[in-house]
Amino acid sequence: MSAAGQDATGQDATGQNAPAQDATDPVREYVADLTAALHGPPAAKARLVEEIRGGLLDTTDAHADRGLPHHHAFRAAVREFGSVDELVPGCQRELTLAQARHTARSVALTAPFLIACWYLAATPGPEPAGPVPRAAQLLAVNAAGVAIVATLLAAAALAATGTLARRLPTPRRLPLVVAWTGTTAGVAMAVTTLALATAAALAVNWPLLACAGVLAAASHAAVATSARACRRCARLPA
Repeated sequence: MSAAGQDATGQDATGQNAPAQDATDPVREYVADLTAALHGPPAAKARLVEEIRGGLLDTTDAHADRGLPHHHAFRAAVREFGSVDELVPGCQRELTLAQARHTARSVALTAPFLIACWYLAATPGPEPAGPVPRAAQLLAVNAAGVAIVATLLAAAALAATGTLARRLPTPRRLPLVVAWTGTTAGVAMAVTTLALATAAALAVNWPLLACAGVLAAASHAAVATSARACRRCARLPA
């Protein structure tokens, strides 16, 4: 029906509602169900869903070109691709590994910063009134130790899900290990933020310590968010 046959309310010339074609598009519904069922890094998830959508559309069009009605062509394409329930386990496994790599990368890039913060907190100020309290130093030292372990574990996880994954199977519980490594590193960053805030309040070189505290807080937010998403993905059936 031409645009002239519809008014602004979506009714045709006879006063009846025009059919909403997009609302019943089976490919759209399939993609929406798949998107809702999957969890992982937004960019990786979007690429995976778009790849499946493109393949499903091409296969549906190929069946339609052979003379099948659209809905029958779609059903034939689904038989080749698999239903949403059949695709979710494999897709979720891929996204869980992607989330584990994202979390491990966040830890590997931010945890070494805690070591630098430890040096700042452990170094006395230039004047007698400048040394930070012993408690803040101990907190920073412990956080630095956690940072070293977390960095090593994150590097190992990146290797296990990257180059080594082509030769060796990825351990099933690795994403959960990465998730809790990130969680521990996030807690250490929060402790470091507290230590630096205490040190900044009492030290002569407080501007530098305050700046480091702000960066530690930002690092904590990034790592904690990624670790929380990784824990969620690791607990999903895949």
